[in-house]
Amino acid sequence: MNVSAKFFDASAPVAFAGKDAANTPAFRWYDKDRLVHGRRLEDHLRFAVCYWHSFCWPGGDPFGGETFLRPWHHGTDPMAMARAKADIAFELFRLLDVPFFTFHDVDVAPEGSSLAESVANLNAIADLFEAKMAAAKVRLLWGTANLFTHRRYMAGAATNPDPDIFTYAAGQVRAALEVTHRLGGQNYVLWGGREGYETLLNTDLKRELDQLGRFVSLVVEHKHKIGFKGPILIEPKPKEPTKHQYDFDVATCYGFLERYDLLKDVKLNIEQNHAILAGHSFHHEVALAEALGVFGSLDINRGDDLLGWDTDQFAMNVPELALVFHEILNRGGFTSGGLNFDAKIRRQSIDPDDLIHAHVGSMDACARAFLAAADMLDAAALTTPLAKRYDGWAGPEGRAILGGQRSLADLADRAMSPGFDPQPRSGRQEYLESLVNRYV
Repeated sequence: MNVSAKFFDASAPVAFAGKDAANTPAFRWYDKDRLVHGRRLEDHLRFAVCYWHSFCWPGGDPFGGETFLRPWHHGTDPMAMARAKADIAFELFRLLDVPFFTFHDVDVAPEGSSLAESVANLNAIADLFEAKMAAAKVRLLWGTANLFTHRRYMAGAATNPDPDIFTYAAGQVRAALEVTHRLGGQNYVLWGGREGYETLLNTDLKRELDQLGRFVSLVVEHKHKIGFKGPILIEPKPKEPTKHQYDFDVATCYGFLERYDLLKDVKLNIEQNHAILAGHSFHHEVALAEALGVFGSLDINRGDDLLGWDTDQFAMNVPELALVFHEILNRGGFTSGGLNFDAKIRRQSIDPDDLIHAHVGSMDACARAFLAAADMLDAAALTTPLAKRYDGWAGPEGRAILGGQRSLADLADRAMSPGFDPQPRSGRQEYLESLVNRYV
């Protein structure tokens, strides 16, 4: 293994240069110190670089092998490779000047021949992270455990038919949660990529859901035991790698959390690509999570609307992002969550600096969209028409209905009274769509 001391061509952190800047890489919209609604833009957006796509993915696909040829992917000493990967990761964090990063346990440290060896490797890399973070700006947005890649998890982790595999997964999560806590992580994520089924012929749905509910409850119990203050985040996804995943979408997750009495401690980490795989818009999933009180954080990326799998491209769709940020900002913004780039450069983007350009471009798209959302909110462009659409419910009769002061018979009698003939009003959809276009 030969990792050059200078992997990237860039050496100075990317800076804001204004929307007409000719130099590259440069931020044209993301001015981290700009005040918006009383907070710095950096504190609103809370960008995070993910470890897995940026430093672990080799550029392969089902039809071809690696294209990136990262030097830390090749060697005979797995821990030396992990330390070299960490050096490059923290250099990218510095160049992008991001406040956060995220990781799975096996992204950062190699699996050993036993769980004890794997945990020892993870803690050794956590020692390295602590030292690097002490001399850097970047902090940990969240950590998680990979419970889907190893063959032991081919039938799930929490939902596995073998309780010993459930137990092994519990050991892996305990270690990842404790390292996340040790590194000051602000959240902990559970993504159940194998928590689902391929066929109902060999699946006991009730048993598996009960197992999953117990597993998440165990994680919550341990979070409180060690004093971890951040929320546990579940990440909805309808399929891939399983045919059907139990955390299908926001609505499904809400029902699961309510059933197993987990709403107090568990929120959702929502991803654009997962939303469209579930047949929803990104805006829908965020709006529903906010409405149900389970919104936590975002994996910011985009999928290809023409493809039925998780392409994990960098988010560049400003109009789509503006509506999502309008929803979030209107309800107060992020608390412990943020914008994690669960996104990967394309297989042909083989230059190291492509990682920089991809993140900078998406950070700018997010910033541009966020500023548009703030402008829409300041002008009450969408909130005023929305309030007017429902203004009848703010009146005496609307309040009485929702307050339990009217029975079904009361309403029926009023509906049958002489002259009672309510008329519909326009939803003004085209007007609202054209209005949004004024801002984006």
